[in-house]
Formats: sequence, structure tokens, C-alpha cells
Amino acid sequence: MLAVILSGGSGTRLWPLSREAYPKQFLPVVSEETLLAETINRGLALADNARVMAITNEDHRFVVAAHLHTQAAERTAGIILEPVGRNTAPAIALAALAAAEETPSELLLVMPSDHVLKDLAAFRKAVALGAQVAEAGKLVTFGIIPDSPHTGYGYIRAGQDHEGYSDVAAFVEKPDQATAESYLNEGGYFWNSGMFLFRADRYLEELQKHQPEMLKACQQAYSEKQADLDFVRVGREAFQACPDDSIDYAVMEKTQDAVVVPLDAGWSDVGSWSALWEIQPHDEHDNVCRGDVITEDVTGSYIHSEGRLIAALGVSDHVIVETDDVVLVADRARVQDVKKLVAQVKAQNRQEHRFHKKVHRPWGTYEGIAMGARFQVKRITVNPGATLSLQKHHHRAEHWVVVKGTATVIRGEEQILLTEDQSTYIPLGIKHRLANPGVIPLELIEVQTGSYLGEDDIVRFEDTYNRV
Repeated sequence: MLAVILSGGSGTRLWPLSREAYPKQFLPVVSEETLLAETINRGLALADNARVMAITNEDHRFVVAAHLHTQAAERTAGIILEPVGRNTAPAIALAALAAAEETPSELLLVMPSDHVLKDLAAFRKAVALGAQVAEAGKLVTFGIIPDSPHTGYGYIRAGQDHEGYSDVAAFVEKPDQATAESYLNEGGYFWNSGMFLFRADRYLEELQKHQPEMLKACQQAYSEKQADLDFVRVGREAFQACPDDSIDYAVMEKTQDAVVVPLDAGWSDVGSWSALWEIQPHDEHDNVCRGDVITEDVTGSYIHSEGRLIAALGVSDHVIVETDDVVLVADRARVQDVKKLVAQVKAQNRQEHRFHKKVHRPWGTYEGIAMGARFQVKRITVNPGATLSLQKHHHRAEHWVVVKGTATVIRGEEQILLTEDQSTYIPLGIKHRLANPGVIPLELIEVQTGSYLGEDDIVRFEDTYNRV
């Protein structure tokens, strides 16, 4: 079985904790593990020979690769990069084409990277049943047994009952409250989990039948694939020409072979702050508090501190989230409208929707400390053995002070070794490179000065990570 993990979303509904460049699947929002790490572990635990493949994008590729290296090691089946987002149906088609090269009948278990499943035993039992049905040629989706009339999920209406599963009678859009209550009372309806299980060849057959243009575009894009480090890059132009559609609309609603396997495993898509409040343990006042938080006369609230103390007094049913650069305060009943705040941030040409204050790079991280006219200060952390690109800047000079570890610096024709409390100066326009030859993280303070300090003022001459 091949676990196909979809990891291309931006997760803005959990803003400001989740950002476009580092969305919720890369964050430990429920446990000590990130949501992606939990998903990888879930896939590997299905069988001793289970493997994991990820579908992601250019921006997230190195974070996904780091997760797979850490957790899947020799059981990684590859990372496919989408040149542009084209929704789930084409993404899964790329995975099916890759799997079918070796084993056309390979079972693909498709899972989003940002969901929560608490009962792994129940999940494995449902997948085992689904595998039997999928091997016989059916296209399986997993329907979550509802415990409330939720209006934030699509629904699946079950048809003819079989032993442990049912035919799919219909996929239903997100309902209003009254309709959701009628579904719960009537029975036979499940929440749509967005997880699927089928043979690679069967998915491609159904795509050929119902979306031939999509399959043709994906086949052309995949035929132009090129290897790049840990990644498979498919043809950009061909994939850009692919229709944009979800697997639900493109295949599952049209096929005659869709079946639903019920799943009761503590599932959540963690699609909002209220969903995060629902699935976590509450204190005696019905609050969920994470980080440095003190409360007085507070009830029914989700309060999350990333660093600073949050002191809350006399509020009910609120969401309060603190990060280094943003504080969100919202009515818990209105958290679906967080996207409206994100839209305002974008409209003002700010960057808080896209980046955290700490920005992740394949070699480590950098974090803004201070900024003013013609200067900014950053804290840079370089992972052991990692190397930045050989580069220069047209508009800024840089001063580096090593705080911890050892740095190898190329500056023009010189190579310099710096240790703690030592520093160097990189003049404007000089080729330079920074590396960590040690076994502990290298930490340094960078002071930039110049007329323009944007991250796009980089000319790369060499790069370990094949970045343009």
C-alpha cells in the first residue's frame, strides 16, 4: 500500500499561527508532533511494507522533504512537485501515474496532511476493510460518523448497504443548520473526510472515462518529469493546461463504483480555531489554554500563546492567539471569518499572511529582530552541515556576528573561519557564502544596511538546493 499525502494547502483558517509559507500541516497544533508528521506515521503504521509519497508545491518542498527524511527514511516513494495548484484530482492522478509505472494495481491511500485522527486502531480497521473492497475495483471514500449537525463539512449519503460498507448514493454540499440536523436525525449520512483508497489503475480508468482532458494533461506533464534532488518535477506548461477540479467532482460523484466505509476515529480536519477548541481537552471552565496563559472568570475560550504571557479577564467563547508579530482576538462563533482579516492584510500589501517572523529555509531559519530606515537585524540559524548559496546583493551590505557554533565564510576570494564572538563584513556587490561545518546549529546576528533590504535582492551563482 502506498500512502499518498496531499500537502499543498495554505491553511489560512488557522491564521495567524498558520501562514502561506508555513501552513498548519507543519505545526504542532494538537500534540508535540506536527500534523504532517502524524499523517506520515499513520501511513507507515498500516503495514510493514507501506510506503509514503507526498504531493506538494515549490514553496513547501524542503519542509516536506525534511519530514520524510526524518520519519520515513527508506520507505519514501518520492515527492512530486505541482508546478501550479490544480486541486486534488490532478494531484492524485500524478501519484497514480507514478505508482502505475511499477505496479498498476498498487493500492493508493490518499490522505490530506493536516487532519487529526485520534483512534489509530479504528482507522487501521477501516482501511483494512477498504483495502479488500478497493482490490476488487471499487473506489473507496471514508465517511466520518457524525456526532453533531456540523455545517462546515460536506456530507456523503449512503446507498445500498453491504457488509461493513455502502454504495455512495450522493455527495452533498455543506448544508445549513436545519438541513444538517435533518441529516443527523435521518441517519445514513456521513461527513466527507477527504480520504480515499483505490487501485492506481482503477483511478486512472475512471479519470479517462469522466475527465479525459485532465488525464491527458497529467500524462503529458508526467512524461516530461525530471529529477531534482529529492523531488520529481513534472512539465509546467502541460500541468498548467490541466483542468482544475477536486476528486469529488471529477471522479467520485460520477463513477458507478464509489463506496463509503464508515469511520469513527476521532477525526477532525482542524479547519478552524473552533474545531481546534472542540477536539482538545478542556479545563474546568471549558477553556483550552496553550502556552503562557492566565485567566480569571473566562469560559468556553481557546487561548494560545507562542511566547508572551496572555492574561484574559471576564470573556466567554473567545479565541485569542498570540504570535511574535500578530495577536488575534475573535468571537469563537465567528472564526470562519478569519479569512476576511487575512484578505485585509493582503490588501494592505503586508506580509503577515505569508510569512511568520521566523522564516524557514532548507538550510535553517532566519528571524527579524529589528528594522528601520536603511537597516534591519536578523537572527540566522544554520543547521549542522548546511550551506547557503554563493550569492551577492546589489543594494545591501551585511555584518555577521557569530553567537554560537562555527561558520565558514567565503567573501570574495577569501575563506574565513569564524567562531563565537567573531565577526565579518560583507560589502555590497561582493560574492559570499555562509556554511556550518560543525555538529551543532550555527547562530549568528546579521545586520543589513543599504537602500533596499528585500529578500528578492539575491543573485545566486551556486546553490546546494537548486534554487533559481
